[in-house]
Amino acid sequence: MDIWIAHINGAGEIQTIKEHLLGTAERARQFTSEFGCGDVGYLCGLMHDIGKYSAEFQKRIRDPEHTRKVDHSTAGAKELRQMSLGNIPMAMAVAGHHSGLLDGGLEKQALPQDGTFYGRLKGNVPEYGEWKRDIMPLKASIPAFCATGKHPVFTMSFFIRMLYSCLVDADYLDTEAFMGEKGVGRGEYDSFEELLGRFRRHIEPWMGRTVFENEKQEQLCRNRTRILQDCMEKGGALGKGIYTLTVPTGGGKTTASLGFALKHVNAHKMKRIIYVIPYTSIIDQNAAIFSDILGEENVLEHHSGVLYEMAEDMAQDTVAYRKVLATENWDKPVIVTTAVQFFESLYSCKSAKCRKLHNIANSVIIFDEAQTLPVAYLEPCVAAISELVANYGSTAILCTATQPALEGIFEKYLPDLVMREICEDSGNMYEVFRRTCIKDIGTLSLQDLVEGLAGKQQYLCIVNKRKTAQEIYGQIEQEGACCLTTLLYPADRKEKIVQIRERLAQGLPCRVIATSLVEAGVDLDFPEVFRQEAGLDSVIQAAGRCNREGKRQAEESVVSVFRLEDNRSRYLDQNISAYQWVQKKYKDVASKEAVTYYFQFYRELLGQENLDQKGILKTMEKGIDGKCFPFATVAGKFHLIDHDTAAIYIPLEEGEALAEEVLAGKADRNTFRKLGQYAVNVYPDHLKALWDGGCLEQIGDSGFVLRDMSKYCMDTGLQMDVDTGIGIFV
Repeated sequence: MDIWIAHINGAGEIQTIKEHLLGTAERARQFTSEFGCGDVGYLCGLMHDIGKYSAEFQKRIRDPEHTRKVDHSTAGAKELRQMSLGNIPMAMAVAGHHSGLLDGGLEKQALPQDGTFYGRLKGNVPEYGEWKRDIMPLKASIPAFCATGKHPVFTMSFFIRMLYSCLVDADYLDTEAFMGEKGVGRGEYDSFEELLGRFRRHIEPWMGRTVFENEKQEQLCRNRTRILQDCMEKGGALGKGIYTLTVPTGGGKTTASLGFALKHVNAHKMKRIIYVIPYTSIIDQNAAIFSDILGEENVLEHHSGVLYEMAEDMAQDTVAYRKVLATENWDKPVIVTTAVQFFESLYSCKSAKCRKLHNIANSVIIFDEAQTLPVAYLEPCVAAISELVANYGSTAILCTATQPALEGIFEKYLPDLVMREICEDSGNMYEVFRRTCIKDIGTLSLQDLVEGLAGKQQYLCIVNKRKTAQEIYGQIEQEGACCLTTLLYPADRKEKIVQIRERLAQGLPCRVIATSLVEAGVDLDFPEVFRQEAGLDSVIQAAGRCNREGKRQAEESVVSVFRLEDNRSRYLDQNISAYQWVQKKYKDVASKEAVTYYFQFYRELLGQENLDQKGILKTMEKGIDGKCFPFATVAGKFHLIDHDTAAIYIPLEEGEALAEEVLAGKADRNTFRKLGQYAVNVYPDHLKALWDGGCLEQIGDSGFVLRDMSKYCMDTGLQMDVDTGIGIFV
């Protein structure tokens, strides 16, 4: 055969296999050079598609009617394995560059049909020997750090994922460039020098501010400026590593952490800033702040609740067009994402999620509200952060008002690195930023609580259960009342938060009953807060919604902690027990010492085994069923959000048309992502009650559409109390 074809574009032009392999190899070399493995990436790129040198593949690509799939990934993996045992990491990346990383299996026992990497190597593939006429593979060695750390197997598995990411992205980008579909829209963002200049212009008015409403507000503003200046100085002076940024609520940590990151990136010639946020309920707020400061074209918001679509005329809107492309591989200066997106991608095995991983290397990663790192996956999360810092040139910042005291866990993975506090005077800052008085008001009945709220014009009351919130809301004064829980679909919640801010600013009655979703980072300022007893971090975060701007005296801004009769939440038993011990030991439960004690005591109550409840690290280190590198198995286990819940789609506003599209069988993945803004996640008992009541219509295995709209109240969301036995089934 005279011409061996890799791709044919819309104009009928041909890209040869050799051209594609060399182009992919160069891109992969560029990506892997970020962590000192340029030759390894180049070798993967050279070998990834040599299976296309087969008569079967050539027949398929030349004949549009020939639709039978041809395995062209296994050939390169076979050759790499035969060259050297040391090439197995490269072979695993090549074998999975389309289908995903496989469980390794056992080389001697593997069978072609068992779905493992070694099984794939034993399978038959079409003859591809002509590759040797075009390609001369080089020798490449995996980096020394894969064998020298405290956890070499985990370190190697992490390296394979990063290598896989580099190969997948290089393959996509080379194909994209030839096909002429998207390449024009990539890159061309502002430099970090320009972004730092924009940031300085943004904060300039604060630095010279002289007019304040009162002495307390002046003190707050002066100290916020002091924290910001300290962060910027440290950002330029400190080396790469892992840091804490412990700033009291209201201390301006979002802006201060961005200032540190911009200076740090410029000082160390790093690639990007990644801001990891715990909840989608606050991500819009932070992404909007960064976009206002740095320019929308330089900031990418990426999580399950946001979608950038490729419309036909999008090429005319370069900002939107580039966001579509950047979502695929995080190719933007500033990324704002969720902990779910970030960590589940790091433990994924699929190309779509893993493609962006290599762009986390050599970045500043800010973990906002670090105390919310999921306890059940805490060790796997810490292990992943440690790898990024130790071996991939990244700097990690744990940013919060209630630092979760993770030094002991990090020491298991980073024994030679010292975790440093950026704001070294943070211990003295707590008294400066004290704007509330936390009081325990004892045990109340539901009626006692409602009576205590009567007559108050503006307050926030946070309880532990969604059903409790609905019950209380039904009994309070209704002028300016709002019930804010995850039983409201996300688009509805966002609208209500905007309305709450407006009423607070205008001094109108504003009576909010909510669950903990308002605590972490939601910018609200109430004169008074009531908080059902929970963990200390929740109590302090709730206090952050009280007198946020320091316009009132701390003694007048009371955060009342209460217990509710007959309202136990078993999920919070250990959090509450740890909080009660802190109350006995510390007069000031909000002090830095009390917070440290709380987290240490809480984790002792849980036990070491509960910091990795799914056994992720053990599975990676020791394998499972004797199989090495169980990538697919681990990806199936690692889900930060409880997957026992089911999505119920509420057909209101845009959600109505989207739901009908799904029911008509016309929906694609993008439709479901849009529909996520109109979804309420429920637990099995709630789902069963709605189903038994004839309230739902099922959509395949994907979820349910609410058909009895009397079960969704625009004030309180999806109702918890559902009559059953009334459904009529035909």
